[in-house]
Amino acid sequence: MPGDERILVIKHGALGDWVLATGCFAAIRRHHPSARITLLTTPAFADWGTRCPWFDEVWTDDRPSLLAKPLAWVRLRRRLIGGEFARVYDLQTSGRTGLYFRMLPRRHRPEWSGEVADCSHPHRNPQQASMHTIAVRADQLGVAGIEDVPAPALDWLDAGIDEFSVPEAFSLMVPGGSAHRPEKRWPAEKFADLARLLAERGSPPVLIGGHAEAATLDRIAREVPDTIDLGGRTSLAQIAALARRATCAVGNDTGPIHITATVGCPTVVLFGAASDPKRSAPCGDSVTILRHETLTGLPVDDVIDAVQRISRSA
Repeated sequence: MPGDERILVIKHGALGDWVLATGCFAAIRRHHPSARITLLTTPAFADWGTRCPWFDEVWTDDRPSLLAKPLAWVRLRRRLIGGEFARVYDLQTSGRTGLYFRMLPRRHRPEWSGEVADCSHPHRNPQQASMHTIAVRADQLGVAGIEDVPAPALDWLDAGIDEFSVPEAFSLMVPGGSAHRPEKRWPAEKFADLARLLAERGSPPVLIGGHAEAATLDRIAREVPDTIDLGGRTSLAQIAALARRATCAVGNDTGPIHITATVGCPTVVLFGAASDPKRSAPCGDSVTILRHETLTGLPVDDVIDAVQRISRSA
């Protein structure tokens, strides 16, 4: 059973950032082996928090507007005070989570690892703007006395995939991305050309994405009938399970591609000028980054060459 020490970890999202933070979660648990550790996260990641091995309890945070829902902030404040936490690890380090610290009365403020200026363990590395997210968070934990942060891990994330009837050899394709960042997406017609080449080489693509990518996935599936469109049908755990079996994965800089890379699937990630792989590249044993100033200019030949170099046998 957990001991009397109570620890709070704050991590809202997004998906890629959450995956990259899993090494920090493991390090915090190792540093506080007998503590009761609570995760404060968004409803989207509550199931993950419950399933992973590092937390004893999960609280959800709807991130209410301070002006529109002041009573929700009052309830959150009371809950944070009532939690009687000895230490908080703010791995979100946003303006919002900074306010969480400031709204606590001084006599109820726990030790706090974050970027708030007057917290007990402030992280103030002037180089962090040019550092990878993993290095930034590891540096933050180092200030709080936690060393040796392991690499991200999703070995606990798994699910059945028999319902999809995928072939023995298949690749994964993740052609979607943030709806409000179209510049982070390789064109759908180039994904279709890539899908055709993969199918011809005996590794038909399984298409992964949400409802926001439905039009893109539908276009690829129409142009390349050998593809398997699982858009809107897979849980994140099933994406992990598919990635463990796939010959390779290729996709834009988006959350699900962090899952494929972290579980060990050979992964090719497509970056444009809109994001910097030095700061946010997925972590894995076999990750290839292809970057082009404008993604529309990235040739299909470059991508298929990279995929062929890293693909494993079925």
